[in-house]
Amino acid sequence: MIRVYFYVIAVEPDIHYNQVVFSDIMLFIKVFFRPIKQILVVGASNALTISSLRNGQSVVRLWSSAAEGAVAPPADCGITAEQAIRLWAQHFTLHGISEPVLSSQYIISHVLGEKTLECVQRKRLRDTLTDRERERVWELCSKRLTRMPVQYVIEEWDFRDLTLKMKPPVFIPRPETEELVSLVLEDLRLIREESHMTDLRCLEVGCGSGAISLSLLRSIPQLRVFALDQSQTAVCLTTENANRLGLQDRLDVLHLDVIKDADAILSKCDPVDFLVSNPPYLLSQDMETLQTEILRFEDRSALDGGLDGLSVIRPILALSSKLLTQQGRVYLEVAPCHPPVIQQLIEEMWPGLLYLETRCDLTNRPRFCILQKKGEDD
Repeated sequence: MIRVYFYVIAVEPDIHYNQVVFSDIMLFIKVFFRPIKQILVVGASNALTISSLRNGQSVVRLWSSAAEGAVAPPADCGITAEQAIRLWAQHFTLHGISEPVLSSQYIISHVLGEKTLECVQRKRLRDTLTDRERERVWELCSKRLTRMPVQYVIEEWDFRDLTLKMKPPVFIPRPETEELVSLVLEDLRLIREESHMTDLRCLEVGCGSGAISLSLLRSIPQLRVFALDQSQTAVCLTTENANRLGLQDRLDVLHLDVIKDADAILSKCDPVDFLVSNPPYLLSQDMETLQTEILRFEDRSALDGGLDGLSVIRPILALSSKLLTQQGRVYLEVAPCHPPVIQQLIEEMWPGLLYLETRCDLTNRPRFCILQKKGEDD
C-alpha cells in the first residue's frame, strides 16, 4: 500500500504544520478536491486547497468558519463501496467525528441495503457504486459531518430483535436499556411461574421510540402496555413503530407528563402489574459533558434529570404507590449514584413500596432498581 505524506495548515491564526498520513491519497484527492480551482468546500465550514504538488507531497491549506453543510458527490469518479468506506472514514477522522470507521461502515452498508458491513457480500463491496448509490452515500455522510448521530442519519436502529424507526430529537435507546428489558423479562418469567398469572398490564413512563414497550409486547403475547411520553414527537414515533411491527392492538400510547398529569394517568391506566422506565436521570451539571452529537440532536428533556437526577424519578415513585396492583413491581434504569438515594426516599416517603434489589449493568455499575408494592401480608 502506498502512503503519501502531506501537510495541513491548521485553522488557528498562528499558522503551523501538522503531518498527516493518508492511504489511497490520490483517490482521496480526486474525490474530495473539486476540479474548479482544486478546492473542496465542506458546506461553508471547511475547505482544503491543494497549493502545490512536488516530490510526491501535497501542501494543503485548511480554513474554517461557523457554518456547516454538505459535500457534493464526485460527478465523474467511479468508486467502489470499499473505497468509499475508507475515504469517508478518513474524512470523518479529519473532521473529528467520533467513531469514524463505524460511522462510514454503517452508512454505506445501509445504502447497500444491509445493516452491517459483515452482511454485505464481498463482491458487492468491490463493485463500483451506481450514480444513485454514490449520491446517497455522499448525502448521508454529509449529514454525519454535522455531528448527527448515525441512528438519525440512516433513520433506523436495532433494539434487541426489533428494527425501529429513528427520528430526531427522540431519544436513541442505548445498550443498557436492552439489559433493562432482559431483566424485566426474566423477572416476570419467574413471577408468572410462581403465581400462574396470565394477562398482564404494564405502564412505561417515557416511551421515546417505543423500544421497551414494543420489545416487551413482542416477547409476552398476554401483555397489554400503556406507554406515555411528554413529547408529542415521541408519541408519534412509538405509534409508527408499533404499526410497522404489528403490535398496535395491545398498546395504548398517551401524550401525558408524569410530573403534571398524574391524575389523568391514574384514570386511564389504573391498575398495572408492573411499571418500567428509563427516565431522564443525568444530573444537570453533567449535561454539558455529553458528546456534541447528543447535545445538538437529542431531546435534552429525555436526558436531564434535574439537580439530583431525580426530578422525574420522584413522580414515578409517587405514581407507582397508587397505580400498582399488590406486589406489582417497578423496574428503573438509573445513574450509578441513585440506588441508595432511591432506597432512602422510599423508606421515608412511600412506605407502601419495598426496595427489593439493585442490579448492575454489563460494566458492573449499579444501573437498575427493582421495587415492589407491598401486599397485605408485608
